[in-house]
Amino acid sequence: MDEKHARSVLAAVGLPPGQAELLAFGENAVFASGDVVVKVGRSAELLDRAEYELAVAEWLEQAGVPAVRAAEPKALLVEGHPVTLWHRLPRAVRPAEPRDLAPLLRLVHSLPSAPIPLRRRKLLDGVERWLRLAGPAVDQADADFLRERRDGFAAAASELTPRLPPGPIHGDALPRNVHIGPDGPVLTDLETFSADLREHDLVVLALARDRYGLDPAAYEAFTAAYGWDVRDWPGCAVLRGARETAGCAWIAQHAPTSRVALEEFRRRVDSLRRNDPEVRWHPL
Repeated sequence: MDEKHARSVLAAVGLPPGQAELLAFGENAVFASGDVVVKVGRSAELLDRAEYELAVAEWLEQAGVPAVRAAEPKALLVEGHPVTLWHRLPRAVRPAEPRDLAPLLRLVHSLPSAPIPLRRRKLLDGVERWLRLAGPAVDQADADFLRERRDGFAAAASELTPRLPPGPIHGDALPRNVHIGPDGPVLTDLETFSADLREHDLVVLALARDRYGLDPAAYEAFTAAYGWDVRDWPGCAVLRGARETAGCAWIAQHAPTSRVALEEFRRRVDSLRRNDPEVRWHPL
């Protein structure tokens, strides 16, 4: 699915495709149109995840957690693509910073068990689908290397002893998934909400510091606001390795249509093959 095709889906649900603003293009194409935000999934197999995200949004609203709210309670399947509609948030007053994420995570991590069945954070489950979407655009040896890493880190993660009590987590805890509106920070992108090790949410920024060049001072502000640095936990390296594996496979799905994505995929795989933690990765 490219942007042109995603816009054709907007037209099929009665929204003007030419006037919609593209906000993001990853697992979903995300458009703003008037007072709503529309998420168009890449394939029909993501319909279940779209419906799950809507259920999570309803639960968080009932729990009083500042998060994006659904404009329609049901997901649509349009031309083989799951479509969900959301209330558009007010214009951001400033970009989100790591320190803005910490109080939201503390709130999520304090929630009791959800009234809906939350999934485990199966971080590596998407690897096979992303590699399949990449197809022959990526070297078979690189794909097999990532599959082997996936299996190894999945087994290691299952044996971890957490420092924090397991429970609800966001699952992709990055500043890009926080919107700073006039009333304060709001969580977005709820499709990875899970019930699992709380450490999953904290490893994300630790990896951003090491791989993506996050300012160490910004990382320290985050850990100070949260109250703990996950790097002090022995299991951090395992969850980091799992996220790195998933991050390589995720970018592979864009390789067939993007030379930049293909080059970044090769860069990431090469750094993992050489076990070089100093190589900086670039977000797509």
